[in-house]
Amino acid sequence: MDPVNQSAQISSSGFADGHNSAAKESKLSDSFLSSSPVSLIQSPQVKDLIHWRDPKKSGVVFGLSMLMLLSLAAFSIISVVSYLLLALLCVTITFRIYKSVVQAVQKSSEGHPFKSLIDKDVSIPPETFRKHVDASLTYINRALKQMSRLFLVEDLVDSLKLAVVMWLLTYVGAVFNGITILILADILLFAVPPIYEKNKTQIDQYIDVARTQINTTIAKLQEKLPGAMKRSKTE
Repeated sequence: MDPVNQSAQISSSGFADGHNSAAKESKLSDSFLSSSPVSLIQSPQVKDLIHWRDPKKSGVVFGLSMLMLLSLAAFSIISVVSYLLLALLCVTITFRIYKSVVQAVQKSSEGHPFKSLIDKDVSIPPETFRKHVDASLTYINRALKQMSRLFLVEDLVDSLKLAVVMWLLTYVGAVFNGITILILADILLFAVPPIYEKNKTQIDQYIDVARTQINTTIAKLQEKLPGAMKRSKTE
């Protein structure tokens, strides 16, 4: 075979492999983004809830979430789950007995009051299960790769950022426990979006100023840290 043709075939094969690899990486990235919490918050249904488009629906969701978190703060998770399931059972059993008594008095044959729900298929399709498992696996693999990169100090600046964040979290943990942080996060989730929507221009200006200051400080630190020159050349 002509060496020129052989070289062209090898080059085209390598390009095709690289293109397929890039396409596969793009699909994995899309799957990862579609399963991430950020994508969940950006979904139209969640956006309508946290922006209080329907005050009644948002109020119910916020009230139930706060009730759940406050219950977890006061009781153990086993007690909270047991009480919730017990309350659900009390409602369904009471309704079942009530309907049975009504049918006996009226001598009707309506049948089981929950028959339509019992006949409903609640099983998870294998395709849906595999899809979510694959998306979760992609998320886990990316998280493991990122942790390995940070804790093995592949980039000194990024590892120092993580160290600063962990150091700040030690003080946060000394003041708040996990449930308290979740309660605050729930309040902020339903309070910040409408406030930001009403004062978007002013808040964006402050955010731009803060981002500029942070980027300037990080750039100065990178210039003084060892290995920064090597990193800039690589980039």
